[in-house]
Amino acid sequence: MDLDRTVTLTEERLAVEGGALSDLLRHFRDRISPVLIGDREWELILERAGQLPITMGALPFGFELPLHTEAPRADLGVSLASGTRTAAFFFERARGGKPDETARVIERLFRRMDAEDSPLREIVGRKLMLEYDIGPARHDEGALPGMFLRPGERPILGARGQVNDAGLVVDALAACVGWDLTGAERRNVERAYLAQPADTRMDSFGVFPSRSRAIRLAVMGFTSEREVSSYLEDTGWPGELAAVHAVISRFKERAQVVRSGVNIDVVEDGVGPTLGLTLIVKQRYTKNSRYWLDGLTDWQPFLGALDNEDLVVSAKVAALAGWVSTPTTLFAKSGRYVLLRGIHHIKLVISGGRLRQAKAYVFMVLSGAVSS
Repeated sequence: MDLDRTVTLTEERLAVEGGALSDLLRHFRDRISPVLIGDREWELILERAGQLPITMGALPFGFELPLHTEAPRADLGVSLASGTRTAAFFFERARGGKPDETARVIERLFRRMDAEDSPLREIVGRKLMLEYDIGPARHDEGALPGMFLRPGERPILGARGQVNDAGLVVDALAACVGWDLTGAERRNVERAYLAQPADTRMDSFGVFPSRSRAIRLAVMGFTSEREVSSYLEDTGWPGELAAVHAVISRFKERAQVVRSGVNIDVVEDGVGPTLGLTLIVKQRYTKNSRYWLDGLTDWQPFLGALDNEDLVVSAKVAALAGWVSTPTTLFAKSGRYVLLRGIHHIKLVISGGRLRQAKAYVFMVLSGAVSS
């Protein structure tokens, strides 16, 4: 059965189980350590998920977990695709009487994807990822989630002359949230692409409409510290390269780092000072990994290396080790499902000349396309 049909079938069955995504998440509370997400924080997540359709469970969803703070809080990540029940939910909300700017943004973006011979769809397909801040920002009812597109259909690779592809994706994201890109922003995105060495890829593009204006670019596949340094220098990153070298060197001493990636924020003046660093160890590297869902891999070597950092909370690292699981069979009113849980990636955040944060991005995905 192809992926689109699997998603459609799973959406149909989930619709029998409830109305909101919170109806689904409640069943998973006992599978999530309170060290990672506390009871109060879980209620805040359910509050947000109560505004989203249960059919979102048919595509990967999950959490951003801060490992550098004792507070057991998390942000919520979900994904959706045009042409699905979930997309129809947001289209209906966009046309409803009550203002729903998130739904309107999604509708505008999906109309671009669904247009005949859509150049955007040729690059990113039909999928969109959303990241909802859970916490003080939730009190602002007008706050929009972070929005991410990934070039999964036509990867944007370094040294391949795809600067127009990068610009097209950025234009689509900016237009859907109502931004009018300046010439400087466009030039800075172009510079970020042209600085990429061969065999790297622009893995995702993101915007956070309710935060300070920036375009988040994730570039993956660097093979050496030298490549990372050259890239940051060529993009004009204003941070301290010595801090980046120090972090990479420490992890190389503890685990077999084979590739790395960076997250940079393109702004009007160039590139922002905060850097996200992703280190990929041999046991989990797959060149063509998918966003959120990249299969079960051995995370223990990296988690062991991470636990040596004074910054991180050891209890959270230990709890995170138990997140990854083999496929688990679940039974519900509409029949049998398979649940898969995993760690997508861990991001190390460098700013002000030092490592400041460590965040784990974990996912869950359900499939109702299970034979009897």
